[in-house]
Amino acid sequence: MTLAAPPIPAYRPVAAQVARVRRLSPSFLRVTFTGSDFDELAPAGLDQRIKLLFPTPGRGLQGCPAGDDWYAEWRALPDALRNPLRTYTVRAARPEARELDVDFVLHGATGPASAWAERAASGDEVILIGPNARFPGPTGGVEWRPPADASRLLIAGDETAVPAISAIAETLPHDRTARVLLEVPEWGDVLDLILPPGVHVTWLPRGVAPRGALLTAAVVAAVRELTVVPTPATELPEVDVDAEILWEVPVGDPGRSSGLYAWLAGEAGVVKGLRRHLVQDCGIDRASVAFMGYWREGRPGS
Repeated sequence: MTLAAPPIPAYRPVAAQVARVRRLSPSFLRVTFTGSDFDELAPAGLDQRIKLLFPTPGRGLQGCPAGDDWYAEWRALPDALRNPLRTYTVRAARPEARELDVDFVLHGATGPASAWAERAASGDEVILIGPNARFPGPTGGVEWRPPADASRLLIAGDETAVPAISAIAETLPHDRTARVLLEVPEWGDVLDLILPPGVHVTWLPRGVAPRGALLTAAVVAAVRELTVVPTPATELPEVDVDAEILWEVPVGDPGRSSGLYAWLAGEAGVVKGLRRHLVQDCGIDRASVAFMGYWREGRPGS
């Protein structure tokens, strides 16, 4: 009797070390990771999601999951022994050099990831869980999928979405036009991006303004300019962002496209309001808009 080979997981954990740390602005820190097994990873670029397991005081990474069923292993650990797990997007990957960049948003020692990033130094270790190069199909974790015929692109988010949006915007084809709106904590967080000629970025340093207020106003104004023909309003199912994840990504081409494709990510409450405006108030087809609640204010990440 021949036993079937175990399935190959789409994501796999690898040991990662900090190669370099670079402060980009008051709120952004770029950490370059490397590892001997990084050639086993296959990040697809754009808004590719990965996960990081951070060391705990006194135990470091001892007992961290290392097998194919890493998530079940992690969940099975007692709370006191479970290393903090957080999701990030890949800012850039250089497989030939076994390097991968992650841009962290710094907000003091308010959480294990930010606290780790504040004091990160060359040689520090984490466990990186990323797309498995041996997986035979798409590994997932990439949500940027605009229709090929989308004539107008709207990409918007807060500081947590800046790394993903920057990677997307920098790699857009030269014949695509896009409006990019980025809300960040302060003027010093305006980053220097190398963009194709058709991509226009508006930075929105909020200062003392309420979180999401500038982004919401800018998205509303942009939709008004970019939408050519008003369409009937659409009723939306309610999403409780305090109890579930707001994550709606269209699959396939829209049925009644206005030529606009919008990709919105950031704080879930803000994204929920934008979702309601675009789909319910403006009548934009849900298949033309991707909404992602990257985080929820007042709740720990994952």
